[in-house]
Amino acid sequence: AAALRAKKWETLDLANLAEEIESLGHEQAHAVESHLAILLMHLLKWRYQPTRRSRSWRLSIRNARIEIRKRLQRSPSVRPELPTILLDAYTDARKLAMDDTGLPLATFPETCPWNLELLQDEDFLPET
Repeated sequence: AAALRAKKWETLDLANLAEEIESLGHEQAHAVESHLAILLMHLLKWRYQPTRRSRSWRLSIRNARIEIRKRLQRSPSVRPELPTILLDAYTDARKLAMDDTGLPLATFPETCPWNLELLQDEDFLPET
């Protein structure tokens, strides 16, 4: 970092620098995926257990959306990866929802019923 700031290009270890930059991108993508899985799990619970809805679920949904938005603002390079991240996050979310609710995995659709735009809509909550 000091060499970059001082523009001492000849002293930079470019291979390690590239690896560090790449790992930062991976960390941000992983964080978005984690928050997206939590968001999806709570949306599935909201949809398939309407009698158990709580302020806590709503808070988790809002918090996940805030974290996703912040991560995407800080690392816009993650945005093109969102469709793939969504697929992986939804696979995890179905299993998490199954474990948390005790409902069979087949209760939850095999593919995500919501698109990325809807998932990022801070007012969206699925109805039964």
